Amino acid sequence: MYSTRSKRKRKKRPSTTSRLAGSVIERPNTVGRRSHEAKGMRLTYGSDNVFEDLGFEAEEAANLRIRADLLLDLREYIRARGWTQAEAAAFFGETQPRISNLLKGEISRFSIDKLINMLARAGIRVRLETGPRAA
Repeated sequence: MYSTRSKRKRKKRPSTTSRLAGSVIERPNTVGRRSHEAKGMRLTYGSDNVFEDLGFEAEEAANLRIRADLLLDLREYIRARGWTQAEAAAFFGETQPRISNLLKGEISRFSIDKLINMLARAGIRVRLETGPRAA
């Protein structure tokens, strides 16, 4: 006779008290909801370009942001169609390892030109806007 119940042990809920090296640390019951102000922490909001916030020069940060946006659009296109890496490689005329790099977000392996060519092959229009930099 077969059981339909899982034989895996159920995970215990984490305790609200952590005991590390003899010290007791109280954790909040609500996971993910921490009051920064209550702990004396200050939040600093970043700019609209995470690469600038990480310390890249303005020119390189702009290039990385454009490549990241294009790469994310390609990744979404592939996932929306449910393609395997081999199917996506055949469609884009690339090798399977290159598609693997794309899906893993290895931004340094792709140029803006290459990403735009792949988007064009997918029938996705790319539009670039320029304007003065916000102060």
